[in-house]
Amino acid sequence: MNAPRARVARRPVHGVLLLDKPLGWSSNDALQKAKWLMRAEKAGHTGTLDPLATGVLPLCFGAATKFSQLQLDADKTYEAVARLGVKTNTGDAEGEVIEERPVNVTEEDIRNVVSRFTGLIRQIPPMHSALKKDGKALYEYARAGIEVERAAREVTIYELNIALAPVDSAQAAITLIVKCSKGTYIRTLAEDIGEALGCGAHLSTLRRVATGGFQVSQCVTLAALDAMKDEERLNCLMPVESLLRDHTSVTLDDENAGRFLSGLRRRGSWPDMELVAVYGPSTLRQAQDRTGSGPARHTLLGAAHVKAGELIPGRLLSPIEIEQLMDEYGSDRSLA
Repeated sequence: MNAPRARVARRPVHGVLLLDKPLGWSSNDALQKAKWLMRAEKAGHTGTLDPLATGVLPLCFGAATKFSQLQLDADKTYEAVARLGVKTNTGDAEGEVIEERPVNVTEEDIRNVVSRFTGLIRQIPPMHSALKKDGKALYEYARAGIEVERAAREVTIYELNIALAPVDSAQAAITLIVKCSKGTYIRTLAEDIGEALGCGAHLSTLRRVATGGFQVSQCVTLAALDAMKDEERLNCLMPVESLLRDHTSVTLDDENAGRFLSGLRRRGSWPDMELVAVYGPSTLRQAQDRTGSGPARHTLLGAAHVKAGELIPGRLLSPIEIEQLMDEYGSDRSLA
């Protein structure tokens, strides 16, 4: 995984790659491998998955990195297994066992804890996490044997399904399906549920199956990506605007599009809106003229919001990013 790699010629790549992160890889390792395979100049992920976790990890390339925060803020769905009766110092299977207790859990106990952990709940972030205290990640303190005070945070569990897992008597466990808000620690949830059941628990497996409307069924594995030819890899990319699926579209004419890209507010008859994806037509017509075929498409200019009839710019694409996207559209790629 960490073997030296041959130098490759980087190129502008724009779009979103839905990766099924493999077990044992850090999110950054997976990102760097995918970036190397795509020969991309610029890439970033949308929030980390622990090495223990697998599943949906959207990777943003080029212009898409400007909207990666939207995925950080998105609701997520996980499937997990928590082993009952055993607590570890990390809250998951990678840690050392610090306590063992007998397990005597019934279906009624399970029903009772579901209601306790659904809706708005408070969590104390785990020490083994990337949250920072005085500029240093909590896991760095934990590795040094230092426990620091952490304030409880409110998160929302929209849906919670818990069932006793069919395992042998030596390893009692529960399965969990959790749809939750950003910032939810499934490790902490498993530990807290274990305490509520009176036996303690730790997280043994974790898989993210959805985030921000993206599903694990849409993902590609690193192994599959590695086996592909270059053009096949590029065809795995979703367009930049797939990150803006919850935004209302507003299309500007040539003059207003240029002013908007300069950071100027535009006035119109739009109602107030928090999430707006702004498009312009002019460069698309130029791209159509170059290719000589295909329908004219509006080109993404950036994100904005509307207040009191004013379209207020937020994150904007640069002229060179727009031109590169038009070249991709002209070559009939990234039109999904």
